[in-house]
Amino acid sequence: MSAPANSANRAGRWWAPHAWLDGRWQDDVLLVSDSGGRWATVQAGVPCPPDAQKLAGPVLPGLVNAHSHAFQRAFAGLSERREHAGDDFWSWRDRMYRVAGAVTPDDVQAIATHLYRELLAGGYTHVCEFHYLQHQPDGAPHADPLAMSHALKAAAEDAGIGLTLLPVLYERAGFAQPALRQDQRRFHLDADGVWRAHQALAAQSHATFNAGVAVHSLRAAAPASVHRLAQLARGMDGPVHLHVAEQTAEVEDCLSATGRRPIEWLAAEGLLDPRWQLVHATHTVPAEIDAVARAGSAAVICPSTEANLGDGLADLPGWLDAGVGLAIGSDSHVTRSWTEELRWMEYGQRLLHRKRNLAAAPDLGQPATAARLWQLALDAGGRAAGQAAWGLRVGARADLLVIDTADAALVGVPGDHRLDALVFSSPGWPWREVMVAGRWVVQAHRARSTDPTAARFADVMDRLWRTDRP
Repeated sequence: MSAPANSANRAGRWWAPHAWLDGRWQDDVLLVSDSGGRWATVQAGVPCPPDAQKLAGPVLPGLVNAHSHAFQRAFAGLSERREHAGDDFWSWRDRMYRVAGAVTPDDVQAIATHLYRELLAGGYTHVCEFHYLQHQPDGAPHADPLAMSHALKAAAEDAGIGLTLLPVLYERAGFAQPALRQDQRRFHLDADGVWRAHQALAAQSHATFNAGVAVHSLRAAAPASVHRLAQLARGMDGPVHLHVAEQTAEVEDCLSATGRRPIEWLAAEGLLDPRWQLVHATHTVPAEIDAVARAGSAAVICPSTEANLGDGLADLPGWLDAGVGLAIGSDSHVTRSWTEELRWMEYGQRLLHRKRNLAAAPDLGQPATAARLWQLALDAGGRAAGQAAWGLRVGARADLLVIDTADAALVGVPGDHRLDALVFSSPGWPWREVMVAGRWVVQAHRARSTDPTAARFADVMDRLWRTDRP
């Protein structure tokens, strides 16, 4: 029989003809989830039991989207014109702030719900929300100081996606600017405020929700504040995220202010540990990569946004050679599919080095580029979300993707090349079903209750852009 119509059940028994276990495709896989929405049994080589529901195609684990600014979904596609002599990250940021200054908690919930359903359709089952949109536009707190956080949490619950919420330390406009700009006032949160928000959110943790902390960037937080937050979070189980070395101007300013490059400064200050997730890490030198590897920290690469903003290309060969974990994120959400992020992670390197399959490692027994990048993103993504276990393994959350082998990009593709085709063949609509914590959130290519969500999103977009254009 096919996947069940009832999306409310967590405990269940499923059987897949093929599934991605332990870094490779395996056959005849029995998957049993418990009442808490976690895998209790994952076993290959098992004939389909009569009481198991036979899945309609091969199965992959769900992937973590390790970096998101949900409100920026309302800006995607609306900054692709240049009216002046130059355009770069900083001019894009100024235009993006107009969206950040206009949205209400209700708007954010509508935008995020629409986005999170798109992410599910794109193969993500969990998202790490790097959340700095805290207050009212004038910087005054909402009556509920966590109103924006609660809007994001409600959106994730409505969509059915897992969420790691990361309140952000954000207190200055730059290394030489001790205060925030007027259009940044609603972002303000000091180290103690971040910790209070984390504590309140962590108290609400459940199977599909948890919390960590974040530092916006070294330019946006004074050294004493970064150390204060690190001290407060010393015993925290959750992750610590940080934008770092995204732009060359940030690196130059950090060198001028501290005498060190951003990642070099973090390492020298003894801040890095396995919880730290370095988002972008675009402009690095080998010594910094080595320091990250020694600390057991990881990087979060956002290829589509980094390309869209003209950030530059991360040193992918350097990160791979050092054995550093590499998660992926969709950041500003110009794309919402992990296959496209992995494709551009590799394609950027091909354009730069004028070679092919740079991420493959035949000397390590990993000749398939897509499989190596996918497994890295799978493992590192679970860590970035603060999950003790991730993937199709006992104890991990019961998330999965059912591949539609009738998708145009996959028809006739040999089974051992499915991941290659998913990443490098023409984009398609490959996820027939998506499960999160033992519940179906996408069935027959359709998310639950999408029409009202799209209508609310359209209403917000109309109000934002009716009289104003980016």
